[in-house]
Amino acid sequence: MHIVDRVGPTVPRLTCIVSEHDDLTLLPQLAAAGVDGFQVRAKSYDARRLIELTRTVIAAVRPAGAIVTVNDRVDVAVAAEADGAHLGSADLPVAVARRIGSGLLLGVTCRSREAVESAAVEGADYAGVGPVFASSSKHGLPEPLGPSGLASATGVLPVIAIGGVTASEAPAVIAAGASGVAVIGGLWRHPDPVQAAKELVAALGA
Repeated sequence: MHIVDRVGPTVPRLTCIVSEHDDLTLLPQLAAAGVDGFQVRAKSYDARRLIELTRTVIAAVRPAGAIVTVNDRVDVAVAAEADGAHLGSADLPVAVARRIGSGLLLGVTCRSREAVESAAVEGADYAGVGPVFASSSKHGLPEPLGPSGLASATGVLPVIAIGGVTASEAPAVIAAGASGVAVIGGLWRHPDPVQAAKELVAALGA
């Protein structure tokens, strides 16, 4: 399957998922350490508060060249002037999201090669695939795919591996064909998130 590349924001190598509970004062340091993507995911926020949070994240990391996406909410991404949105299986179809935000970087959560192929046909820019390893950051996750399961989903779109990825696991997911990783606990649960970011950047070869 050949997918024509769309000109737009570059898929990040290392994405930090940011919630309403995280220490936002660390964001400029994380960006300076080499985190080149930040995804805003605040499930408890209404649209107005989510727009405000997204704008805060943008102001903190865009000077370092990092891009900012919004989880689920294409409308918020457009309103806050973010760079993109990440869509789950219950969110807007990619084609609809593209009409709302034509220049946005759009990612889709996938778990198989078939799902990635469907996302590519619909016009997604990348696939978020996982959980690759066991993770406690989200309840109700399916069994981990492992590096071999991740590898089976690569080769169609840029793949961002998510789920239990730390600096020690990062080389394995890159070797499996992932373009990058998205991290929650690997940064925010570390005693020193900035140091964890530096270690991840080094492990990714970013």
